[in-house]
Amino acid sequence: MARILTGLILGLALAAPAAAEPNASALFGAKARPSAQQPAAIGSYARGCAAGLVELPETGPTWQAMRLSRNRNWGHPETIAFIRRFSAEATRYGWPGLYIGDISQPRGGPMTSGHSSHQIGLDIDIWMLPPRRLNLSRAEREKISSISVRSQDQRRVNGNYTRAHAAILRAAAMDPAVDRIFVTPPVKIELCKTATRADTPWLQKIRPLYGHDTHFHVRLKCPAGDRHCETQRPTVADLSRGGNGCDETLTWWVTEYLDPPKARPGTKPPPAPKERHPREFTMADLPAQCRSVLAAD
Repeated sequence: MARILTGLILGLALAAPAAAEPNASALFGAKARPSAQQPAAIGSYARGCAAGLVELPETGPTWQAMRLSRNRNWGHPETIAFIRRFSAEATRYGWPGLYIGDISQPRGGPMTSGHSSHQIGLDIDIWMLPPRRLNLSRAEREKISSISVRSQDQRRVNGNYTRAHAAILRAAAMDPAVDRIFVTPPVKIELCKTATRADTPWLQKIRPLYGHDTHFHVRLKCPAGDRHCETQRPTVADLSRGGNGCDETLTWWVTEYLDPPKARPGTKPPPAPKERHPREFTMADLPAQCRSVLAAD
């Protein structure tokens, strides 16, 4: 009888579904402070984490961190250094500095809301809104919103876009630490109108992408020595085929992307395979080193 009961219990245990592993976004989102480790970007921009991140001070001489309640003003030391020098550079073009949006969570990793990237401390959202002043209170930073520089039909820039925006984007792209910058496609189109051959090295870093009309997204290169950081592929040179990206791949964003060809009557295109969002990742989806980042003091 004892053997039968033991067999039944074992069988039930084997048949019971394993407890679901918690989402990595919940685990990383619960960490309010960085890990006490050497700074390191680990994994890819959209599948990774970060050790030893540094907090961007809420206010500096030429910047303010926005939406402080999110606790996403943490970055790799090289990211914080970039913000300091680039925000000072922005003052050359008539802005008092920059409003800085999301960088990363204290230990990077997937977020419970918002981005699919910003996971390794090397991504920075910078508002298109020229700062009105750099002494906003915490409450004001929660209420104020950026501006869109794109027309409602998504095909051109609007009156909010200025020469200063163009100059600031150029300055960011010329920084050697920058890998690429995502902007709303009409901004890249506007930059291409005056492009010369000499502009190619920086202009190919400006990458068109929907959803970037109120901010531009700066992505830095993997820091030297961060052996677990994955360089993004394809490179901007590959994407632009060695040119500046002012070609049909750019105009696609304001033609076919907005007006895709209609299917023939009676036909139905097959559904696109559903991709998992990083919010659904578990720790098993991230580099193994992220477990030690999560567990560290």
